[in-house]
Amino acid sequence: MDERHPEIAHMRAVTVSREYGSGGGEVAQRLAQRLGWELVDHEILVRIAQELGISELEAEEHDERAESLVHYLIDSMRVLQPAMFAMETSPLLTNMRLYREALTKVVEAAVTRGHVVIVGRGSQVLLANRRDVLHTRIVAPAELRVRYVMQREGLSQSEAEGRVQMKDHDRERYLQAQYRRQTNDATLYDVIVNSGVLDLDAVTDLLYRALDYKAQRLPLPIEKIGPGTGLARYPGQPGDIRPPAR
Repeated sequence: MDERHPEIAHMRAVTVSREYGSGGGEVAQRLAQRLGWELVDHEILVRIAQELGISELEAEEHDERAESLVHYLIDSMRVLQPAMFAMETSPLLTNMRLYREALTKVVEAAVTRGHVVIVGRGSQVLLANRRDVLHTRIVAPAELRVRYVMQREGLSQSEAEGRVQMKDHDRERYLQAQYRRQTNDATLYDVIVNSGVLDLDAVTDLLYRALDYKAQRLPLPIEKIGPGTGLARYPGQPGDIRPPAR
């Protein structure tokens, strides 16, 4: 870790949400390398598979795809635990809860280890209340993301367009189904960066600087942070304040 920024050591994790084709996964890898931290991406699938007693391949097939994962779990649990389906509790809700509990356990274990960069999987929601975690999102214009997928995956333009739409839809439905949240909710993130404006090295550097700045503010009490910190009252009332109705 960079000895010029010792405060960063007090941070536990960075979460990286990303639009498909924005280069967010690449940024996460570069940031982890720069920090000397562990990249937690595919490892999440392995641990969830272990928790649920399914194969790694099966977990990967359903990764960040809410409907297919839930349907798979229902079919699996119907065989393994048929008594569960005699209960009044909805099988759909039961198995969504089963998956969410496994995911939560895996993500919390990663944060307990500390110094990890976690890619996706709703980690920005799971860890939303932790001040020692930086939450980031990488976005880019659709046409640039399609171009990225064409270049990186060797697809035609129409194939890349379909893949970008499918992956964005899957991730959006996943977060909605699991946590009732929207991926484009800006309040979930400390930093949102457009990789269509900055190259990936510049995005990585920006996230590093944001991590350092958030780390420096960790010792401050919660009432000492926010947009009003250090600001005096306006000299007069804003002109658009309306008088109370009579």
